[in-house]
Amino acid sequence: MNEMQVVGVRVELPNNQPILLLKESTGDRYLPIWIGAVEATAIAFEQQGVRPARPLTHDLLRDLLAALDVPLERVEITEVKENVFYADLVLGKDIRVSARPSDAVALALRAGAPISCADAVLNDAGIVIPDEQEDEVEKFREFLDQISPDDFAGS
Repeated sequence: MNEMQVVGVRVELPNNQPILLLKESTGDRYLPIWIGAVEATAIAFEQQGVRPARPLTHDLLRDLLAALDVPLERVEITEVKENVFYADLVLGKDIRVSARPSDAVALALRAGAPISCADAVLNDAGIVIPDEQEDEVEKFREFLDQISPDDFAGS
């Protein structure tokens, strides 16, 4: 398993499809995962520190786990089949619950849990961005700094 960091979410044009971008903590591979607008908004809200008046679904899940005293130990992106990604929530006492990676990442961000990815997934779906394209990644980060969760509302 490789530890991953959330770079952020963006909307891929022209289809207005949100993409979650993860990066290896100790490597140079990125993992792009196409996700739904609701999950993109949940991830963007958490990254930007937006606190809605009422808890969102991922906030509810975090609060439920805390109330039951069951920690989210980590999130593992376990496999990709026919361009569909799969993840597990690893809870206290090594309990595994299958989840979509977008939901798992949104919950991990809220719970402060690490995110990891199987070697096979990174080998199959990971991409290396050459040095000359690093400025594109920097532009992406700048874009993330300027985007608002409301930008996902109409998708």
